[in-house]
Amino acid sequence: MKNEWILDVLDDLRAFAGANGLPSLAGQLEDTALMAACELASGSFEGKTLEASGAGNSVQRDFGNARTRG
Repeated sequence: MKNEWILDVLDDLRAFAGANGLPSLAGQLEDTALMAACELASGSFEGKTLEASGAGNSVQRDFGNARTRG
């Protein structure tokens, strides 16, 4: 699986959160890593680009206006 690097990134983020007093975020990242591992194992993302998967659109939708929220 060529996309396994994302699991390393999520693990690094989880470790950082845990070491810096962000236990809720660390727990969420652990759940996220599990979900990512399941999706990678299913092969549903294999060979798709970010644009083809639609992932780029959801990231923009979820975080695109983060700076304007009160």
